[in-house]
Amino acid sequence: MAETIDHTPLVWTAGQLRQALDGLPEDTPLHVAVADGPGDFAGYSEYALVSLDQVEKDAPETGTPTTLVEYTLFADYKAGLYDPDPF
Repeated sequence: MAETIDHTPLVWTAGQLRQALDGLPEDTPLHVAVADGPGDFAGYSEYALVSLDQVEKDAPETGTPTTLVEYTLFADYKAGLYDPDPF
């Protein structure tokens, strides 16, 4: 039986992101490091930040149908040469 990990990362607010970006030049490229596992940034994949969008998600069932809106930063592969996806 596999061991499970209860992983609850602290999700940043827009204010925390603004504070972290304060003082950076407007044309500074941003990259996103994606952990290889929960909390494991020793070996990570690096992506380029490409957009911020509102994403609508179904809310947990509370009796009344509700939609939650979350703001999600989207990342794509960094610029470079890649083999085409065979699928």
